[in-house]
Order: sequence, then C-alpha cells, then structure tokens
Amino acid sequence: MAEITALMVKQLRERTGAGMMECKKALEEANGSIDDAVDVLRKRGIASAAKKATRSTKQGSITVALSGDRAAGTILEFNCESDFVARTEDFQTMVGELTQQALEAPLGTTRDAMLEAPYRADATQTVQQIIAGKIGKIGENMQIARFEKIEGGLLGTYIHPGAQLGVLVQVTGASPATASNEEIQELLRDVAMQVAAADPQFVRREEVTTATLDKEREIQRERARQEGKPEKVIDKMIEGRMSKYFEEFCLLEQPFIKDNTVTVGQLVADKAKKIGEPLAVARFVRYKVGETAPADAPAEA
Repeated sequence: MAEITALMVKQLRERTGAGMMECKKALEEANGSIDDAVDVLRKRGIASAAKKATRSTKQGSITVALSGDRAAGTILEFNCESDFVARTEDFQTMVGELTQQALEAPLGTTRDAMLEAPYRADATQTVQQIIAGKIGKIGENMQIARFEKIEGGLLGTYIHPGAQLGVLVQVTGASPATASNEEIQELLRDVAMQVAAADPQFVRREEVTTATLDKEREIQRERARQEGKPEKVIDKMIEGRMSKYFEEFCLLEQPFIKDNTVTVGQLVADKAKKIGEPLAVARFVRYKVGETAPADAPAEA
C-alpha cells in the first residue's frame, strides 16, 4: 500500500474541500492516487458538495444549549448562504442537534474533531457527512463556523429574535441551594442581554492587556494634540478618556441597559448582597452571524 503523506492529504483537501480524515481514508482506499481519491469522495457525496465550498456563507443561526443544572453550556454558529434556508425547520433541527452534540462533547473539542465525530442523531454517519448530505440536498454551502463550551458556575443565555446574535454568560459564586433562585436567574438573563446589546470586549478593566491600553492612550494623546490641547493638560485628559473607554468596553463598568443609573458591576453586587452569595461574572461569549469566519474556511463539506 502506498504511503499517504500530509502533502497528499493537503492536495486532496484543496481539490475537494473535504475534511482531513475523509481525504486520508479516500487516499488509502485509492492506494495513494489523488485522482482516484477524488472519485471515492464523489461517490460518497462529499466532493460534489465541496464544489459549493467557495460560496459565501453569511447567513445562518446562533444556537445555545445548557445542561439541566445550567453548569455547562455551548454556543454554536452555523452558517449557510441564504436567510430562507436558515429559517427552515430542517436546518434548525440539524443545528439544534449539532449544538447538543457540542454540549455533550469533552471540553476543548475542536471544530475538526467535531466534524469527524459520529452524528448524535445518526451514528452511522459523521457530522461532516451529515452536513455534506444537506449541502447536496439543499444546494447551498453550509458549515459549522465556530462553537465554544463553558463549564462551571451558572450559565445564562440570550438569543436575539432571528437567531443572528447570541450570548452565553458564566456567573460564579452561587451555591447549589440558591442556584435556582429567581433573583439569580434574572441576573443571568439581564447580564446576557447586556452583553448582546452593548457588545463589551472584556468583563473587567483588569483583563485589558497592557498593549491595548498603550495603544488606546496613544490614540487619545494624538486626538488631544490634533484638537490643539496644550501638552500640560493632555495627561489629565487622557485619564478621563480612558475612563470612558473602560465604561464602553468593560462589561462591569457599562451602564445597565434597563437602568443606566447603575453599572452592571453595581447590579451584580446588589444581587449578591440581596441573595447572600459572592456572585461574580466570570466570562461571556458573544456570537454574531458572519462576524468571524473560521480559520480553516472554506467549509468542511
């Protein structure tokens, strides 16, 4: 049997758009012949689907799934070409299954590993084969763009109407006895909605990197110079403008969207005091359809 090299797999992937493991298996079956391996993939319906892999996938859906105790959750973006397809029941059912599969997968599972895994609703096929089948049936390119799983604490979610924007939020500090407390559930919903509406980049100012701060300060310094401000007052101006920067980009310093007289940080502190638990926002994930393409696009089909 001919040796199957990484270069051969790469060349077959470039020709067909099929996944790495599918290409390797096809090359093994074709005894190292790339042309024959293309035929193998075509027979499986993968290469024909991959012809559509260069088409833009700017529509799609954001979905979330939580474990029963809300201690684990996944957010997933699945893309297609048209809004019409994204709204079909068939599409939504498949995406729901994929999101649940991502939730059940081990923490840190990669997109490639997900594509090669057996599909949870039909273990006779891989996720990649299921997607390829949908591409062949519907006639549109589609792909898992990205997903992320969070474990620990309590998780809150928000999906904006239309499923083009979604958020997963992690709050720590709640004891099992108070995890179902309505006040905590309301806090989770409110913080998730805040992230969706205000698009923060960090939870707290301590997370902002030194490089980011230095860059922002230089931008504000140059702005002040362009405005003709004297050098002796620029430093004080910069600190004031940096406070505005934190207010805009750090979740806990943003004005709460339902009551802008308090910050999100104050909201969390008030809830913690009321419940008697050391509640804290640990992290969040915010996905918007089409905002970020996967590093290995085109689609795995």
